[in-house]
Amino acid sequence: MSSQHPRGGPLVDGPADPEHDPAASYGLDPGYVRRLTDRIVATSGETAATSSPLSGQPLAHVPQSTDGDVGEAFSRARRAQQEWTRRSLDERAAILLRLHDLVLHRQDEIIDLICWESGKARKHAFDEPLHIALTARYYARTAHDHLDTRRRLGVVPGLTRVEVNQVPKGVVGIISPWNYPFTMALCDGLPALLAGNAVVTKPDAQTMLSALLGAELLEEAGFPRDLWQVVAGPGSRVGTSIVQRADYVCFTGSTATGRLIATQCAERLVGCSLELGGKNPMLVLRDADVERAAEGAVRASFSNAGQLCVSMERLFVADQVYDRFVERFVSRTEAMTLGATLDWGTDMGSLISQAQLDTVTAHVEDAVARGARVLTGGRPRPDLGPYFYEPTILEGVSPQMACFGDETFGPVIALYRFHDEADAVARANDGDYGLNAAIYSQDGARAREIARHVRCGTVNVNEAFGATFASIDSPMGGMRQSGMGRRQGSEGILRYTESQTVATQRLIRFAPMYGMSDQTYAKVMNAQVRMMRKLGRP
Repeated sequence: MSSQHPRGGPLVDGPADPEHDPAASYGLDPGYVRRLTDRIVATSGETAATSSPLSGQPLAHVPQSTDGDVGEAFSRARRAQQEWTRRSLDERAAILLRLHDLVLHRQDEIIDLICWESGKARKHAFDEPLHIALTARYYARTAHDHLDTRRRLGVVPGLTRVEVNQVPKGVVGIISPWNYPFTMALCDGLPALLAGNAVVTKPDAQTMLSALLGAELLEEAGFPRDLWQVVAGPGSRVGTSIVQRADYVCFTGSTATGRLIATQCAERLVGCSLELGGKNPMLVLRDADVERAAEGAVRASFSNAGQLCVSMERLFVADQVYDRFVERFVSRTEAMTLGATLDWGTDMGSLISQAQLDTVTAHVEDAVARGARVLTGGRPRPDLGPYFYEPTILEGVSPQMACFGDETFGPVIALYRFHDEADAVARANDGDYGLNAAIYSQDGARAREIARHVRCGTVNVNEAFGATFASIDSPMGGMRQSGMGRRQGSEGILRYTESQTVATQRLIRFAPMYGMSDQTYAKVMNAQVRMMRKLGRP
């Protein structure tokens, strides 16, 4: 570990009482940890230990919630939501802008805690508070665009006034993952709050503290404390309990779990949005800038040690540039720095857990045993930390290998050569997933046209994933087995509302008037319909 302590917040300069408090032995302030964990609605008396991937040493004992605790969290949230929905949209938006400023002000503290819990490199942890600030500012500035009552066409011009309101659903259940513990804990909930909802959230057990810091910042910005409830525990117990009570469910995680949640929501006739797995493709076309593509491929493949839903695991390269690209890609990969540190300057950090390391190791070993070639990497690095694995480039991966179609979710990418672009697109579309893709070409118009044929929810041109992910005004989500629904943009906030149509009728009614017979009424209505057709009315 670096000998320097990052700036303020969760750290202490030395061990306080490691024998009685595991967090103290690792430099986390025990009082700071207790302050965060006190936000969890939990009465079971049980705790679960968490540890840092950087060294394997313990960080905290996290209180565990019962089914009754989840019920209590929803009761508190529902009471708070009734008052919250009466506040003006401008007041809610103003709190989001205060959150924007607060997150940027406390950025170093947030990044420190993310690094402790997830093991990622500091430059990748930096993306998280930045994304939350962007999300808060976007929805605050566009609140009226999404949520104001809107006029619609009435059937009788001038006599039928129709308005559509966006009514909050109530209490939203959010189940967030460990790979981006601050971003994913908050980003889906901010538009839910702006739309007038309350939130009950279950962050992943491995990264609870980052999510709890987010909850603290929400309250400090001005959101009522009971409006954002946090519970903790196994997904089979606590996650299921949330799905059974929520008015809408937002889940980010595995496709297998997503299917279960979709089924449970369908049984209750409540909506859900699911961002699930991926086996994301990157295409390097024959006219690509090889150096730019190689740089992008490194970020696309190895950001957060490949533990990113939108990172690339399949790389298709045109014959004409294949050899030059591979040389530059391998060279750039081998120049990466790995380390267990909270300081800037490291290119890649650790995997999150032993389970993640086991998956990555098994995929690479299986591929090599079946004939794949390792161009660089291919080894765990216990000298750096318990879960480190080298950034790995494979060539000659074939369908019988596990890493061909299964998501690795680690720093491993497979190279494939192609000659025909139509064939490359077909191979990119192969399989069940469709989350994110990238295309590198110096002909932007042609790349954008090719993108229309790639069956992914987001496609980046001459960028790995950042262009779409950071464009908060645009929807983000998966096709096929990569999920349903979208975060960000209008879709990211309207999913938390019900559309309510209110129509006011003036002067005439939709029934015979003035002694008119039913038959005459029908003729009059038909004449009006034909007239509207001639006038070009929708």
